[in-house]
Amino acid sequence: MLLSLVRILLFVVIVAALAMGGTYLLDGQNVLIGNVIATVAGTEYTFSPIQAVIMLLVLIVIVWVLLKVLSLLVAVLKFINGDETALSRYFYRNRERRGYQALSEGMLALASGEGHVAMQKVTKAEKFLNKPALTNLVAAQAAELTGDRHKAEQIYKSLIQDPQTRFVGVRGIMKQKLLDGDTDTALKLAQKAFDIKPKHKETQDVLLQLQAQAHDWAGARKTLGAKLKQGALPRDVHKRRDAVLALSQAKEVMSEDNTIDAKEAAIEANRLSPDLVPAAVLAAQSYIQDGKAKYATRVIKKAWASQPHPDLAVAFSQIEPEETPTARIKRFAQLVKSAPDHRESKLVMAELNLAAEDFPGARKAIGDLAENEPDARSLTIMAAIERGEGGDDNVVRGWLTKALSAPRGPQWVCENCNTVHADWAPVCDSCHALDTMAWKEPPQMSVATSTGLEMLPLLVSAPVVMVEEDEATPENAPQDTTEDAEILDDPVLAADLDEKSKKPTS
Repeated sequence: MLLSLVRILLFVVIVAALAMGGTYLLDGQNVLIGNVIATVAGTEYTFSPIQAVIMLLVLIVIVWVLLKVLSLLVAVLKFINGDETALSRYFYRNRERRGYQALSEGMLALASGEGHVAMQKVTKAEKFLNKPALTNLVAAQAAELTGDRHKAEQIYKSLIQDPQTRFVGVRGIMKQKLLDGDTDTALKLAQKAFDIKPKHKETQDVLLQLQAQAHDWAGARKTLGAKLKQGALPRDVHKRRDAVLALSQAKEVMSEDNTIDAKEAAIEANRLSPDLVPAAVLAAQSYIQDGKAKYATRVIKKAWASQPHPDLAVAFSQIEPEETPTARIKRFAQLVKSAPDHRESKLVMAELNLAAEDFPGARKAIGDLAENEPDARSLTIMAAIERGEGGDDNVVRGWLTKALSAPRGPQWVCENCNTVHADWAPVCDSCHALDTMAWKEPPQMSVATSTGLEMLPLLVSAPVVMVEEDEATPENAPQDTTEDAEILDDPVLAADLDEKSKKPTS
């Protein structure tokens, strides 16, 4: 408010001063100011004070106009000579404006799926802008959209020549090679792109996946470490995946008969992720070979507490391969007590009691698993229990019939594409994803490839001998029971039923 008042007062003072000055100049009676006399080419001109002021102002305007005309002439001469001038800058800005407008229209056409329109606009933009580093990227994407992959590849190669756009060019060609299925070349390009821009998350993921597909476990572990260092991966996820890669590296070394390195890699994999079942199994087997049963037991127990698994039970049985069935039950009781209610604990103890011919104990161990969570394995065990207790053949057949159509139970399933695998693998054979295998029930639509019943003969050092029936007659002798067991791929039951079918009748 005060500032506005000051401005108004200042304006009034200036206007008053100008008015007083004009009045003073117009006062012809003022003796202090005389007329102005100017002589031009011998002619004298007399001006009053006000006329002299006006003529001075006009003269200043004329001089200013002449200077502007002169500067324009100089600018035209410089423009003709090729020098940068205001005129050249005007035309340059006009071309730049039209170029960026064409480029924006090309990007909009690209986003709309109009590849040919985008290519036309980008060509126009390049003519006005002359900035290939900016327009070639849109041109390459437009060429890919129109299906002209050859042109897109040529543009990407031109981008590689410029240090500023080299990464974009390498990445573009890498994606084309991936689409072509040329993973070897794509791996080299991914490594080059990673060297140029190591913090690029997508490049890290592609390189890691390609290295895993190529079984370059050492390189994959380096890439995984770089992801952790750049903050692109949580520490717990890094630890888990590093264990998966270390396990894969151990298996690779083992296939080359390098026992010492394989043992060290297996132990390292188990140390990084104790709950990784394949790593625990491999580490336990390494300790068993070295005669370190105590270490093997500790490794398996720790893994079992996290995730009970048939492979862990097999490895645990290998610690004492010559023990009696009764001793094995006692030793396994210490293993399963960390997860007594888990289905795998119940199934293992039921199988061990079958091996010891303790059929009531097997029925007690399996509990209501066959009724509440039926699968082929639990139903087959129930058939063996019924047979061992001398049950009716129709009851045994009933259990086996249910087993034929029952789910196969937990298997190695890729959590990314739901593909079922017979064995654990670091990389899915279907979608090539890394560390996506989970031991769980597969979706109903998936085809089962493993029942888990193959674990039974490994746990048992000798075939199970079932209780013989009393006074069997030809009329009630079992018929074709061997065929039913073989359908389920259960060697123990097949051997037992085969023995039954060959037993002479009284």
